[in-house]
Amino acid sequence: MAVGQVRADQVLAVTFTARAAGELRGRLRSLGLGDAASTVQARTFHAAALRQLRYFWPQVVGEVPWRMLDSKFPVVAQAANRVGLASGTESVKDLLGEIEWAKSSLVAPEDYPAAAAAHRRETPFAPARVGEVYAAYESVKTTPEGLLLDFDDLLLHTAAALEDYPSVADEFRERYRCFVVDEYQDVTPLQQRVLDAWLGDRDDLTVVGDANQTIYSFTGAGPGQLLDFSRRFPDATVVRLERDYRSTPQVVDLANRVIGMAQGRIAGTRLQLVGQRADGPEPEFAEYDELGAEAADVARRIGELLSQGISAAEIAVLYRINAQSEAYEQALTERGIAYQVRGGEGFFQRPEVRQAVQELRRTAVRDDLPEASTSGKKLISLVRAALAPVGLTASAPAGAQARQRWESLVALVRLTEDLVEHEPGLTATGLLRELAARAEARHPPTVQGVTLASLHAAKGLDWDAVVRVGLSDGTLPMSYTLNGDGSVADVAALEEERRLLYVGVTRARIHLRLSWALRRGDGDRRPRRRSRFLTGLVPDSSPASRIAAPVRPGTDTSRPVCRICGRALLDSETLLLRRCKNCVGQPDTELLGALQDWRREKAAELAVDPRGILGVNTLTAIAEQLPETEAALAALGIGESKMRKYGAEVLAIIRSRRRSISR
Repeated sequence: MAVGQVRADQVLAVTFTARAAGELRGRLRSLGLGDAASTVQARTFHAAALRQLRYFWPQVVGEVPWRMLDSKFPVVAQAANRVGLASGTESVKDLLGEIEWAKSSLVAPEDYPAAAAAHRRETPFAPARVGEVYAAYESVKTTPEGLLLDFDDLLLHTAAALEDYPSVADEFRERYRCFVVDEYQDVTPLQQRVLDAWLGDRDDLTVVGDANQTIYSFTGAGPGQLLDFSRRFPDATVVRLERDYRSTPQVVDLANRVIGMAQGRIAGTRLQLVGQRADGPEPEFAEYDELGAEAADVARRIGELLSQGISAAEIAVLYRINAQSEAYEQALTERGIAYQVRGGEGFFQRPEVRQAVQELRRTAVRDDLPEASTSGKKLISLVRAALAPVGLTASAPAGAQARQRWESLVALVRLTEDLVEHEPGLTATGLLRELAARAEARHPPTVQGVTLASLHAAKGLDWDAVVRVGLSDGTLPMSYTLNGDGSVADVAALEEERRLLYVGVTRARIHLRLSWALRRGDGDRRPRRRSRFLTGLVPDSSPASRIAAPVRPGTDTSRPVCRICGRALLDSETLLLRRCKNCVGQPDTELLGALQDWRREKAAELAVDPRGILGVNTLTAIAEQLPETEAALAALGIGESKMRKYGAEVLAIIRSRRRSISR
């Protein structure tokens, strides 16, 4: 525009949110383009398609009236009833999500079962039944009064108008010449179809994206178009935006190291970001025996940041799923720190929690329950039984919405267990009083406060200080990416979880803290391990560099314990690995391979048995623990003689691996 290559009114820029479109227009104005900046069309895909469809509809469809659906929910519920499926709130939400995914992925109702299987969709009902609901949904939208269109229909009809009507395509392409697409890694096949229809045979296109921030695959989005852009447009100019103006070099370095461990095709596009801001504090790592201690210390740390003059609006607590917010809401409330929950309601405002509390009230007033059965340990069983009718089951149900509801109910049970642990004589009446007090104390603040948000809700935002909590296996990565023994069940899903951590780290401008707890601390004694994504990231100087065992009264703290579950270690093999044989370690496989190659070559050079150099368990321990000094190697049982012979070479291999990770 500035050099006259294109007129402002010929530019169409598309983003994924109205907020981003508004920011783009504001930045254009700040570049000194004056009134020209205001004539650029910067819109979301759907807003652009709505504008075009309103204009071209008479030419394409004629007099058939149409209107936008105010809400898809009742229409999906009607479709579910029509085919004889349950139409509870969570079921309908999950069905709606599957229909949205299918339409965004250009999957027709009759093709849904095969597509769902190919993409390993976790469907709320049998795929064939979901396909029936999808077909019924499309049918219900045709009414005697005209057509009902959802947001995906806007894109479908716009693309079809340009593809099937040359006069429409010619008129549109005379109007718009230059196209810009932001967050291109998140385009769906349907959005790409619209973009292709806009372009025709032209290539006046600029896209901006980062494949390593692909975190919406569950919606049908994917980085394929970004990764293949240079193949489709061989003459394209590729600009690598590697200077990071948001975060300090310390935060940027950690982000580079997180994504440096990624695997697969997307990982090949990783950028080595270079922080442009002044130096800041090193990221902090913190480990806790149980969740309550983690939440309390997070609130304490936030209090310190506030006392340093950092605005509450510039502090965020980020977690993987919304059900995790309860402990942090409580901890902040106890310290009198205002907060706001972004991308979701506060724990006690969620519909499923309100319904569950109502069910507990009904149970508590029953006159056929003796007081003894509504107190202490028996209270927990009573709560579980009361919540069963509203969705509490022994295991997580299928479907994202149903699972989210289930997780909230499980969190309510765990809260009860925690309260009973601290007050063994707690009764049902006392529990209800406590829940009511907590709900009352957590009304949305009237002033802006600390942000609590899931990682998905935090995308596109940033804060001066970010606390990334709950970094344990089963939460990040989520349990569905893992098998029961801790091995990887779905590599693609696991890598998306890693990208979520990367996104979380890159939300911080200056202060960054990552924390996890080894158990929930609410009667659930099952040990948890810190996230496998933290392997090699926690510096030896950090207090969290060694997994701490929960210390209980009368425990001999001098006895070596498993760094994962906290049990005592009794034999030489487990002492070497610093974990039980049954606890799953997370070795750096590339480092382990390099060490094995070195050992084989060294054994051939010296004409000795490879086991006489370093044993397999020692190599495994090194690959799991990544020692950086001779002292750390010695702690793994490498004696003085072998240290003199091999220590320097082993440390050189470890340092080389660390450098390759950071690159």
